[in-house]
Amino acid sequence: MSMVLLAIMSLTTTPARAAAPGDVVSAQPTTVYLLPGKLLEVPVNAWHLRYNSTSATGSVNTVSGTLLVPKSGYPLGARPIIGYAFGTHGLGDQCAPSVSMSQGREAELALVSLFLLKGFAVAMTDYEGLGTPGLHTYMAGVSQGHAVLDSIRAASRVSGAGLSSQAPVAVMGYSQGGASAGWAAQLQPTYAPELRLRGVAAGGVPADLHAVAAHLDGGADFGLAAAAGVGLDAAYPELDLEADLNDRGRALLADAADDCVGDLSKLAGLRFADLSPIDLMNQPKWLARLGQNRLGAVAPRVPMFLYHARGDQIIPLAVGSTLRSEYCRAGVNVRWTALPAPDHVTGAIEGGPLAIEWLALRVYGLPAFGNC
Repeated sequence: MSMVLLAIMSLTTTPARAAAPGDVVSAQPTTVYLLPGKLLEVPVNAWHLRYNSTSATGSVNTVSGTLLVPKSGYPLGARPIIGYAFGTHGLGDQCAPSVSMSQGREAELALVSLFLLKGFAVAMTDYEGLGTPGLHTYMAGVSQGHAVLDSIRAASRVSGAGLSSQAPVAVMGYSQGGASAGWAAQLQPTYAPELRLRGVAAGGVPADLHAVAAHLDGGADFGLAAAAGVGLDAAYPELDLEADLNDRGRALLADAADDCVGDLSKLAGLRFADLSPIDLMNQPKWLARLGQNRLGAVAPRVPMFLYHARGDQIIPLAVGSTLRSEYCRAGVNVRWTALPAPDHVTGAIEGGPLAIEWLALRVYGLPAFGNC
């Protein structure tokens, strides 16, 4: 009899499915606010998510994020889902966008709200290691692109959110978010081909991290370059950054390892040469990983809106225009806008609404016209 029971059980028991990218680990209702002091609650249904994604080296990880869904119905079919990629917040868990939104101190919610007013749902990743155990893999583009795409997958799987896996999808980001959006565009055809991606808007894109690091070396924003070194080291253990630093470098970067973006100004004026006795960025192991995280080698299959401030002091305009040229040569449908903005932050303010309107037209199914 026991053998018969075992045979029956073997026929009726379904093997447990392995964790897949975009699977929801947890979805807890939350509240987000536009102003500090938890003032002016954003009138949406909101969830704090933990979901499965994929690291830069291909291992399964768990990433956190926030999903916002308007309370009103959407009259035009499946509600669109926007994957919104935030700009640099810092390296510590307390810097995560999910935390800042819950405390009413998230400036980028002003742009996110423009999507919500159109009735779109917005999925926002915190990125790998920012708000979850482990180190934040800051500026590891492959990991960031995965996190964005999987936040959209997760959004459609949240019980009670009313979102469909067949929904039209778009992605937007600026600065770190611009790189993340670009990587999402490049990775989507092979990593998340089922997503109905209609367009990607990427602004102030640090497409070439080696060029950006060289530009920031010794300048007021050197802390961002140092943070990227810490983030890439977290993504790729063979880089072993600590072993190549001098005592001063080890102390400074250990102190910065949980800083938010505003605190990184304490590294202003430093150079990589102050932190290490060797030419770090030109070591073969660094050149290899920086090359793998350089945007432009793979052509996205969806229309792209690229925008960049002419006066960008952090990400040189030439870095953005080079990405535009490489995509154009590869046949990508690119709309490029060089903004009159005098600096990096103003570029986000000037370009954000333009990008949102461009993306909305793609979601609605209108054709995109490039200017290559």
